[in-house]
Parts: sequence; structure tokens; C-alpha cells
Amino acid sequence: MCRNIHQLHNFEPPATTDEVHAAALQYVRKVAGSTRPSQANQAAFDQAVAAIAAATQELLDSLVTTAPPKDREVEATKARARAEKRYAS
Repeated sequence: MCRNIHQLHNFEPPATTDEVHAAALQYVRKVAGSTRPSQANQAAFDQAVAAIAAATQELLDSLVTTAPPKDREVEATKARARAEKRYAS
């Protein structure tokens, strides 16, 4: 999985529209194999991002959990610690 796509479910506060769009954009970029589509493919690229974002938002709205919501700051701190360990030489 692409490291730039982060978990969006079960956070307090919930994922924003911008976060959902960013995840959709990263997914489409990964699948398309390019970060910037050609002018001929821009419309298809944008349509795919919109469709993926809509499906992602629908999924997030439908998911149910009994687990307490995660704190964004705590999770960010854990991620920084993992990255520091991974990239330390």
C-alpha cells in the first residue's frame, strides 16, 4: 500500500473532506503511475479522483466500530517515532 495514504477511520475529529480527497488523489496517482496526467488524460484523472473520494466518504460514513476514537496527535507521535527508527542509521 502507498505510504502516503493514511488511515481515515475512527479518528477524533473525523476525517475532513480535504483528507479524503488527498487519499483519493494519492490512490489515483499510484494506479495511474504518474503524479501529473497529460492534458489529454486530465479529465479522466479528475473524474477518477472525484469517484474515489465519493466512495471513500461513503465507506467512512458507513463504518461502525465499538473502539474508542483515536487521537490524531498521539497517532502522529507514534508515526514519527516509527519513521525515526526506520530511517535512523
